[in-house]
Amino acid sequence: MSDTALTPEEEVLLPAWSLRRDATDAIGIVQRLPESVDREWAFGGATGRGVRVCILDSGIERNHPLVGRIDGAVSISLADDGQVVVEEETEQDVCGHGTACAGVVRSLAPDTEIYSVRVLGPASRGRGSVLLAGLQWAVAQGYDVVNMSLSTTKKEFGRLLQDAADNAYFRRTVIVAAAHNMPVESFPWRFSSVVSVGSHEEADPLLYYANPSPPVEFFARGVNVDVAWPGGATIRATGNSFATPCISGVVALILSKHPGLTPFEVKTVLHLTASNVGGPRR
Repeated sequence: MSDTALTPEEEVLLPAWSLRRDATDAIGIVQRLPESVDREWAFGGATGRGVRVCILDSGIERNHPLVGRIDGAVSISLADDGQVVVEEETEQDVCGHGTACAGVVRSLAPDTEIYSVRVLGPASRGRGSVLLAGLQWAVAQGYDVVNMSLSTTKKEFGRLLQDAADNAYFRRTVIVAAAHNMPVESFPWRFSSVVSVGSHEEADPLLYYANPSPPVEFFARGVNVDVAWPGGATIRATGNSFATPCISGVVALILSKHPGLTPFEVKTVLHLTASNVGGPRR
């Protein structure tokens, strides 16, 4: 169809999602990022206060000395008819994995609110359908950060998980997701709407690197890490699972100091404050 010249008096039918000329004044966006972003601006002095972090995992042991207070805990399951069942958590942590992740977040962001959403069973085993339901439920609660130190290799859940991740992105929930520990395709860490994390070998939990060759976007401490474990204990563990809450903790610090940043802006701040960006290692 050819374009047709219209007189000023004729009404123009705009394409879907278009912006009317008389609406431009209503969409002014305050510039929240300064000309130069460094760690002092990003999270200097922040403690995570006011930020809600969801640990989507195996549960969390209440009152573990390295975790402290849990502000809420539920378990997600599916009824025989496929309906999602959300119940108050009674088993706490069924295998230790969620407690370990929560302890890492707490060590970096001591004043953050931590919520447990259990989607895994013993031995860190779970179903892709329950993982999807748990993520969808967590996004609906409006958590600021969802830590996902888990994934599924089942491709039938890939598109549905991507829809959930995109929904979180536009609702301003930051999903931080672990890359698989094996060289296999899994989800949701491969989606650009999440912050994807792999491990590095160094000991500093605030040392993180931006990866110039995604899909893994950041590397954080995840090798020979002392983590919280059920029974008030600690163990030494290795895995991308434990690098991921390092980044979740940093995101909590950033949002604590700068509430309202979008996931896009948070990812930009993470990139600009990474230890390998902008010159010598920081």
